[in-house]
Amino acid sequence: MSDWDLMMPGMGLTAIGLAGVILSYMGIANTFLTGMQALSGLTMFVGLVFLAAGILNGGVSTSGRAKATTLVIFGIAGSVGAYALSLNSVVTSLPRFVGALLVILVPSIVIAFASMKMPHYFKPITIIFLAAMAVGIGSYTALGFIGPGAEFSLHPQNVTTAKPVALPIPTAPIIPVEIPLNASVQGNPSFNPATVSVPKGDIIEWTNNDKVPHTVTSAPDGSIFDSNIISAGKSYRLDTSKLDAKEYDYLCTVHPFMTGKIVITEATKPVIANVTIPSGASTQKEGQKYFDSQEIDVKIGTTVVWTNDDSASHTVTSGKSTDNQTGTIFDSGMIKSSKTFEHRFDSAGSFDYYCQVHPWMTGKVTVG
Repeated sequence: MSDWDLMMPGMGLTAIGLAGVILSYMGIANTFLTGMQALSGLTMFVGLVFLAAGILNGGVSTSGRAKATTLVIFGIAGSVGAYALSLNSVVTSLPRFVGALLVILVPSIVIAFASMKMPHYFKPITIIFLAAMAVGIGSYTALGFIGPGAEFSLHPQNVTTAKPVALPIPTAPIIPVEIPLNASVQGNPSFNPATVSVPKGDIIEWTNNDKVPHTVTSAPDGSIFDSNIISAGKSYRLDTSKLDAKEYDYLCTVHPFMTGKIVITEATKPVIANVTIPSGASTQKEGQKYFDSQEIDVKIGTTVVWTNDDSASHTVTSGKSTDNQTGTIFDSGMIKSSKTFEHRFDSAGSFDYYCQVHPWMTGKVTVG
């Protein structure tokens, strides 16, 4: 008879691992897919070691318990596989899938066989767990980095290679959101701002200023938007014109405690406020207007348009000339005569600005 002290945990772990592998390779687990594959493979590997050790120690069992357990395992695998196929039309290539199972199956049987045949040198249980740990770590690394490769469709279609095209330059306002440094440490700010409200049609851009990768994924499963991995220093843009006007919670799938919210409002006619750079503004003298109006009050969402009516070029640069970080909020660059520059203010506050060419030219926008 088989050794049921070894076979029972072996069958249980094998069944769980097999179900996990099928779920992963059928495409149901779309978050941490490679990690799911690795964990499933490791679980099934340990289960097969126990299972093989139990069979080698006592032979193949023909008892009612063995038959019932085998039936349960096939039932779990069959039902999960059928469910996966019913939800997906694309699955991982069969050769790669079978190869992954063989990579797990063959070493586990060899390890179990060796542990049973060398009791005078190593205690079988020590060999099983040490070898399982070594091969398990190797399997985790290999599956985690390789993952599923080629795919075939259950409904074959003619596939054509698209020619690369230049991405259009966005014309909608871009609203910045920062992933701050050390956001991966639980308790620190995750996104800045944590809640961003934009009219439908604007573009939200997340920039990863942390040192580790993150994602911007709609809760709970990324079905609405998903950035995939955003490496340190990289960014992700979301075009809100494709979304409904409502609230969306999102998170980082790498660090699920990092959460944020998007509030998309119905697009409205833009509110414009005009500021003129009058003729003669480049000359510093008493009574000369440098910005007209020099100070303005506007509502959140207002776009301020500066028009250069002077003959000289100017800039509209956020901050003061004595600041260390000027131009971090907006900076027009050189505005030539008769040209314009505009900036939309999406948050409340008081914003000083000046001309870098003529630092005595100062102004202020108060948003409330």
